[in-house]
Amino acid sequence: MAETLPVSQLGDPVLRDRARPVANIWEQRIQDLIDNLIATVVENNGVGIAAPQVGERDRILVVASRPNLRYPNAPSMEPTAMIDPKIIARSPEVEEDWEGCLSVPGIRGLVGRSRAIEVEYTSRDGHLQRRELTGFIARIFQHEYDHLEGIVFLDRVEDTRNLMTEDEYQKRIVFQN
Repeated sequence: MAETLPVSQLGDPVLRDRARPVANIWEQRIQDLIDNLIATVVENNGVGIAAPQVGERDRILVVASRPNLRYPNAPSMEPTAMIDPKIIARSPEVEEDWEGCLSVPGIRGLVGRSRAIEVEYTSRDGHLQRRELTGFIARIFQHEYDHLEGIVFLDRVEDTRNLMTEDEYQKRIVFQN
């Protein structure tokens, strides 16, 4: 049975290390980690999570977009585990939008990300997948992929004036839309 794991917080060295490739996706530890990542992201009202955020150095991320308290306008997507993901191509169009992070609670930042990306990854059942992701789903993937590289979204905020608390974000951004 899946369990909710504690989320590593900014300052934990695991968030600044580059994650390592998964040697054996069939290993029970890896399959359990995927289940636990999904349970953790759902329980914490996130839309994505990466293994380093729960203290694991494996190159695994989960995209689990759906409307919730933190992202009321998020599109729905079945939670999808992506093992050893790669970004194959990026669109030249960059969109700025507000991001938050379970590992950086209480803060939102305006971050520019590629509007569309082509990605490749191995699914939890061992199949190589290649997909184009756009909009909010592409943003989630890029945010979580950064975690696998030891980068947090704050590193991508170009101007500290583009930071705000979660409460201000909810008042000014969410309720204006």
